[in-house]
Amino acid sequence: MELRVLGCHGGETPKHKTSSFLLDGKVAIDAGAVTSMLTLEEQHAIETVLVSHAHLDHVRDLATLADNRCQQGGPPLVIAGIPETLEVLKKHFFNDLLWPDFSKIPAGNSGMTIELRPLVPEETTELSGMRITPVLVHHTIDASGFVVETPSGALGYSGDTGPTTRFWEKLNETRDLRALLMEISFPDEHHKLAKVSGHHTPETLEAELRKLHDHRELPVLLYHIKPVFEQRVEKELARIHDRNLDICRLGDQFVL
Repeated sequence: MELRVLGCHGGETPKHKTSSFLLDGKVAIDAGAVTSMLTLEEQHAIETVLVSHAHLDHVRDLATLADNRCQQGGPPLVIAGIPETLEVLKKHFFNDLLWPDFSKIPAGNSGMTIELRPLVPEETTELSGMRITPVLVHHTIDASGFVVETPSGALGYSGDTGPTTRFWEKLNETRDLRALLMEISFPDEHHKLAKVSGHHTPETLEAELRKLHDHRELPVLLYHIKPVFEQRVEKELARIHDRNLDICRLGDQFVL
């Protein structure tokens, strides 16, 4: 499977973009930086967007992606997430106030521009030729991670989360796990802020990774570092020696 990093930070500057990843050119995982990083042709190739939760830094480019798709035509863009996430999108995002409700606006003659597809936690749904299983995680709002199984292997995605349990249990049950996209946000000094905001520090991340059994060599691709704390977090991560950690950079491409 091919994984492309479109956005991997917990904030934005000209050199930092918020969370968004592209899998095999057709499935986006979160939408913090889709339209700002992809050509129109690349955007049009996206079939499904998996949304971990409804915070703006993970959904913002759904607005411009839907708008472009409406002009381009083609089959509906599937936006998939747990019901609580989709409810927020319907009420506060695609609500004909903040942004048009593109689930009611046709894209050419192929149906509506977007389709909001609910995913039931821990039930597997096939989308774009991949098996998607959402797993609830600990954040400040309803949120999920994902286990994405492709014909080439499986990928774990934490979404935004602090210490949690069930996500790691599902990863331990997953066959042919090729990589884990894992959030890390604050330096250890800001552990109280990390706790109340549902995020990780290097200290809590190191403890959580101990819950991942038999995967010592698994690539753990870290994202969501706050730009203000980037250097401090990276320095603290350097003390974790027994895991295969890699910090995501804009434009990174991985073949897993």
